[in-house]
Amino acid sequence: MATETVAKPRTSARVHVQKFGTFLSGMIMPNIGAFIAWGIITALFIEKGWLPVPQLGGFGETGGKPNIGLVGPMITYLLPLLIGYTGGKNVYDVRGGVVGAIGTMGVIVGAGIPMFIGAMIMGPLGGWTMKKIDLLWEGKIRPGFEMLVNNFSAGIWGALLALLGFYGISPVVTAFSEQAGKFVEFLVQNGLLPLTSIFIEPAKVLFLNNAINHGVLTPLGVQQSLQQGKSILFLLEANPGPGLGILLAYMFFGRGAAKASAPGAAIIQFLGGIHEIYFPYVLMRPLLILGAIAGGMTGIATLAVTNSGLVAPAAPGSIFAVLAQTARDSYFGVILSVVLAATVSFLVSSVILRTTKHSDEADLGDATARMEAMKGKKSSVSSTLTGAGAAAGAAGGRGGVGVLAGPVRNIVFACDAGMGSSAMGASVLRNKIKAAGFPDVKVTNASIANLTDTYDVVVTHQDLTERAKPATSSAAHYSVDNFMSSPRYDEIVELVRESNTEGGTPDAGTAHGAHAADAPVDAAPAAAGTAVGAASAPDAGGSADILARESVVLTGSATTRDAAIDEAGRLLLARGAVDEGYIAAMHEREESVSTYMGSFLAIPHGTNAAKDHIRKSAVSVIRYPEGIDWNGKQVKFVVGVAGINNEHLHILSSIAKVFTNKEQVARLEAAGSVDEVLELFGKVNA
Repeated sequence: MATETVAKPRTSARVHVQKFGTFLSGMIMPNIGAFIAWGIITALFIEKGWLPVPQLGGFGETGGKPNIGLVGPMITYLLPLLIGYTGGKNVYDVRGGVVGAIGTMGVIVGAGIPMFIGAMIMGPLGGWTMKKIDLLWEGKIRPGFEMLVNNFSAGIWGALLALLGFYGISPVVTAFSEQAGKFVEFLVQNGLLPLTSIFIEPAKVLFLNNAINHGVLTPLGVQQSLQQGKSILFLLEANPGPGLGILLAYMFFGRGAAKASAPGAAIIQFLGGIHEIYFPYVLMRPLLILGAIAGGMTGIATLAVTNSGLVAPAAPGSIFAVLAQTARDSYFGVILSVVLAATVSFLVSSVILRTTKHSDEADLGDATARMEAMKGKKSSVSSTLTGAGAAAGAAGGRGGVGVLAGPVRNIVFACDAGMGSSAMGASVLRNKIKAAGFPDVKVTNASIANLTDTYDVVVTHQDLTERAKPATSSAAHYSVDNFMSSPRYDEIVELVRESNTEGGTPDAGTAHGAHAADAPVDAAPAAAGTAVGAASAPDAGGSADILARESVVLTGSATTRDAAIDEAGRLLLARGAVDEGYIAAMHEREESVSTYMGSFLAIPHGTNAAKDHIRKSAVSVIRYPEGIDWNGKQVKFVVGVAGINNEHLHILSSIAKVFTNKEQVARLEAAGSVDEVLELFGKVNA
């Protein structure tokens, strides 16, 4: 019998560059606040600043000793260490971040100059290598030695990476930085720097700018700023003038929806700094890229002629951010560069609009959709162009309707604490998706507090959906009231099937979200924090410390929901797994969102804020043969959960497998001994 295989969509070179650029910007962008702080301190307190202060600016002497100041240490140590930590954390959570920062320190000391490129190498390298090393002894450490092994392995490997950075990486990166700096200086001295707009402006529209801006221009710009007090490189990509000129041309010479939306888009682009809002206007009229290039070249030439620049990156590219980071002697040149860039872009774009025939009104929506497809996810500002929100409202328990820009790869279940109902739901859906033939689709779980906008699909209890949406605006949102057997699961499986079948991407009527194509592969598990590893869960033998015989009760004494929560919580308390405060948190959680899962099952657990009340991971199981009322639903099985990290998740996976199988549920109802219950959970996890 022939086996049908689903062809995986090919990933274009552009998408690969996008992902690489996103990975680089993922190290820089979270730390932009630190760059801005350094820029403000530099602009104010250095010897040529607005308010020179020797002790802060690092010039002169105090008490016969040279002043160190804040400017030098921040740029030499603080910023590279933040980048290294963030890069490691993006790859392997906090553990990877710590090791990445240690390795970065070796590069910093070895080079003696600001090592941003070195940090962008050592941070991810530290996280990735630490992750691979941990895999060598995963599941092989004797109980009680985990902390010892984890701390010493991170310390030893971090020390080796620091030595590698000092002796191996720093000379290479130093040489590269020097040559790159000389190349930029060559371009400036020979008047060739404006030609970079020929590459930068099209790259912006294609969402390839992150690799250029944050991968090269920002690190080089910071080093140049440290040496010269400012850098022109910060404004090569961030100048809001070219985009403003295109939007102004549409305001005067556009038609239909494009003309009507251009004023609002101009405000967002110029004042808010969100440049992507003008990209659809260029995609409607590809010739308009000439206006952007001409404007960009004019702006760069103006900066070069006036010897102007910024002291730190301007992010986002708002005129306010640009002016805030402008060097003291550069305000005239910077403002003139923005004005002239906008003027030239406006003139060129106006000629193109006046001399070509086109139906803007009909194509703005299509251009916006193409822009989102290139970006790889839903645009947060697209509603300004199309007149519709990013989410078109909820219907049938589902989230907003959007354009699916790629295959569904990352699905997250989110609940308040991220350890109980979400873990169970994730296990159920993971099994369904695997059975449908898509084992590579990641299904994880997380607390709402840990969500980031890196998922394709977000599944939440219907009472939590509105809390999850702000942090995951690009994703499809599915609301459920039954984590065990919700009909929404079949819809998600169908969405996965259609989006992962070549040529089968759903249209706006069937797709519920957007694919985060620029998210790193490991971003979802890292953000989840409590990602489920149930697909490769250990057998029941590894669960003895979490689900113990004394925590299984075949006939519960409670007759009400609250009494059942108390009974489940007391079993956890008796095990020494929690303190009294956790039981109170279980009731608090129940009052906010029901823990009823379906199939006669409820899994009460504490809130996310109650994790401090957990001493160790444990699970309790209580059966109520006659059933009790649980907010109008009949519950016969109550599973109390207290979990640290991922230790309890394989038990929840086993429980989920049992309760999605009617035959297994019937056997559980008929079980006459605790051993039968433990054996049943063990078998499904084997």
